[in-house]
Amino acid sequence: SSGSAAPIRYVPGKIPAGVFKVSVMPFTMEDAKKAASFWDVPGCKAGVVTGDVAWGLLQHAKAHGYAIPAFNCTSTSTINSVLEAGKVLNRPIMIQFSEGGSAFMAGKSLPNEKGVLQASTLGAVAGAQFVRTVAPAYGIPVFVHSDHCAKKLLPWFDGMLEADEGYFKVHGEPLFSSHMLDLSEEVDEENIAICQKYLKRMAPMKCILEMEIGITGGVEDGVDNTGASKDKLYSTPEDVFKVYEGLNPISPMFTIAAAFGNVHGVYK
Repeated sequence: SSGSAAPIRYVPGKIPAGVFKVSVMPFTMEDAKKAASFWDVPGCKAGVVTGDVAWGLLQHAKAHGYAIPAFNCTSTSTINSVLEAGKVLNRPIMIQFSEGGSAFMAGKSLPNEKGVLQASTLGAVAGAQFVRTVAPAYGIPVFVHSDHCAKKLLPWFDGMLEADEGYFKVHGEPLFSSHMLDLSEEVDEENIAICQKYLKRMAPMKCILEMEIGITGGVEDGVDNTGASKDKLYSTPEDVFKVYEGLNPISPMFTIAAAFGNVHGVYK
């Protein structure tokens, strides 16, 4: 999908300029039934979902064995492309913003000083507001998420939370559905402590926190872990349980990006 309103005719082997190729996996009727039943989640609606509805959709996906894909977006065009794909497939989707992508969203000519990251904050907030404006027209539930936030990027996280809190005062829900803290470069104790601090701010708004424990091999978001020791590449059950013990008393609305070599997630 190009994200434009005009239809595109695809000729095998010839992809029009500016259009990225999308491969669609086989999708059975059984898959369609499982996915379509997400409308049974209480409060599910077209447009941005937060709080209990967003959490309910995550639980529904887990129970029914399907994924809610997340896509990093850097412009209104990429946002529209993701929304269009979700509409065509009738599936909930996540639109997420990285710190660098957020700065691009606002405009690369704007100042974005270290320790302030004002352009990144502006771009993420503007992107979230745009998604909220157009998403209902696409007829699917949409999460608005912020991607990896390392310790050095916490001013960006603070800025987005301030926007959440301001939006919550007016609308009774946060601007974003969820945020990710990636403090996997720090020692586990500090990682969990900082996550606790932020989850205490997020919990009253029922904003979901994604945290990362353990690192992934290779290069991710400009962080090169190719020389990391193997024991850091695989999260243990004890690592994950430490996170649960630290965060669950504050709020159950958190997810853990555990490390499994060079990937996150549960695999057989």
